Amino acid sequence: MTAPTIKLPAPLFARLSPHPFLLRNLTATAAAADPARPPAARTNGRGTNETRPLHAKASSLSHAHGSSLVRLGDTTVLCGVRAELLPVERIPLFRPVDRVGDGERGGGDGGDGGDGAGEGGRALLGRGELRDYDLLVPNIELATGSAPQFLPGVPPTALAQTLSTRVYSLLHSTGLVGVEDLRVWSKPGSGEGGDTEMEGAGEAQEVQEGVEEEDRVVAYWVLYIDLLFVSFDGNPFDAAWAAVVAALRNTSLPVARWDPEREMVVCSRTEKRQLNVRGLPVACTAAVFEEKELGEVGTGVVEGRHWLLLDPDRLEETLCREAITMVVDCSDGETRIKSIEKQGGTTIGRELIRGFAVIAEKRWKEVQGAMK
Repeated sequence: MTAPTIKLPAPLFARLSPHPFLLRNLTATAAAADPARPPAARTNGRGTNETRPLHAKASSLSHAHGSSLVRLGDTTVLCGVRAELLPVERIPLFRPVDRVGDGERGGGDGGDGGDGAGEGGRALLGRGELRDYDLLVPNIELATGSAPQFLPGVPPTALAQTLSTRVYSLLHSTGLVGVEDLRVWSKPGSGEGGDTEMEGAGEAQEVQEGVEEEDRVVAYWVLYIDLLFVSFDGNPFDAAWAAVVAALRNTSLPVARWDPEREMVVCSRTEKRQLNVRGLPVACTAAVFEEKELGEVGTGVVEGRHWLLLDPDRLEETLCREAITMVVDCSDGETRIKSIEKQGGTTIGRELIRGFAVIAEKRWKEVQGAMK
């Protein structure tokens, strides 16, 4: 007499034994006789190199200087950019800057003044100013109810703090925003709207003749970049970074100028200036799922096959102990790797990274199409 066969529904099997469930899907599909089927399929129906479609919508918030809504599968992120003026008097150890060459006064190499020229012959990006004065401030919140593990009334999770740190680091390393777009000069330059109606500006007063005021930086725009995860289903960094890029590309700042009579910065009520975003860096993440086999007595765990799962969902992230994130920018016709991050494990080597660069380039084209 044979024992009855017990069959569990797929959702229950996935919940009770997630690792064997995913392994069964990958190995069963790989062994399928039908050549039309992909070599490996995940529990969500995607192939190992298949990503979820990304949808991006700009101007999602009416009271922000820039905003975006990005959806990556069931991971949804809302990003808002709010700009505030920071007078130089409030900056400790402020270093004066000249308009000509955009370099620090007193000669030298300008410290961390930057490493690239902008449009129209503009000088260095001034990444030192961006970092030293904290002109880019990202903050990420994982909303209650976006996923079962995010409970109400608890302090910010380690994941939220880690994501904020990674976004902050990438904002500076990619040079996405140049400091020149955030400077406010004492004399308006070309296209800065010197005759527009300004908030806080009083009646025009006569300027003393023969007095030429020195051109100097009087304030900076500080960009507060807030991200809220409305729903969470894995791969949060790719979605968060795409939302940041889309929101910054949508950001417009009020035209600001220095009022020497009142000794304050005033902003236009009507005229705005589009923020100049340099390039289109796109993040691409994959996780390594490993097959573990129990060896002979005394040999412990023997590593078997592994699969590189592109754009992992929440279930797959809990089963993978190794991941890689590559940020690439192909906006100038050439693939430039901006950043490579690797977490845990030893499976990912040089050859795999080289192959992953091709996958990241393909992902860049998909994201570019979604942000048009």
